Amino acid sequence: MFWEKTLRRTWPAELELARANPEFKLPVILSANEVRRILGFVKGLDHRVCLTAIYSCGLRLGEGLRLQVGDIDSQRMFLHIRGGKGNKDRYVPLPQRTLELLRQQWKSHRHSTLLFPAKGRGGIGAPTAKEPISRTALQGAFRIALKASGVTKRAHIHTLRHSYATHLLEQGENLRQLQVNLGHRSPIATVIYTHLTTLCQTQHQQRINKFMGDL
Repeated sequence: MFWEKTLRRTWPAELELARANPEFKLPVILSANEVRRILGFVKGLDHRVCLTAIYSCGLRLGEGLRLQVGDIDSQRMFLHIRGGKGNKDRYVPLPQRTLELLRQQWKSHRHSTLLFPAKGRGGIGAPTAKEPISRTALQGAFRIALKASGVTKRAHIHTLRHSYATHLLEQGENLRQLQVNLGHRSPIATVIYTHLTTLCQTQHQQRINKFMGDL
């Protein structure tokens, strides 16, 4: 990449053996039931609501933690995601149930700006916190809940975003809208989820069986 894109020179033949082979790995996907089982074991309202928002709105970890009160558009039922990947803003659909949970979470601390303020020592600093809860704390809460749920897949918080995309495709959402929701620059990044839906796999298997049935 450095030789070809930056220096605009042909990759030297003697370095061909050193060129790394690109890998293509499909992400881990949780079923809808597995997501609900894991979320049900998350202790702490703030962690549970943040993880629920990440899943139900297809957010990245940092996007969920940085959510602010002013980002909620309850009239149009959208979340305003500010400074996403590439420092780009976007709007994502806000499910009614997620709105209710976000309101419940805010009432637990009534911070003027942050939806998920850090509690600080003693757990009483949320109303005046300067920062949201830490990535480490949320990741730890997810790992504990994953283990308690009995789900054995190698999942992490970003798996919730992958699962959101796959589940929406299974519900009939089109790729273009999904690309907008996820904030992907290229549709190529979104198409990967068509490989992961059980609906596509089932329909593909049915077509294969029908076509090859007379062998």
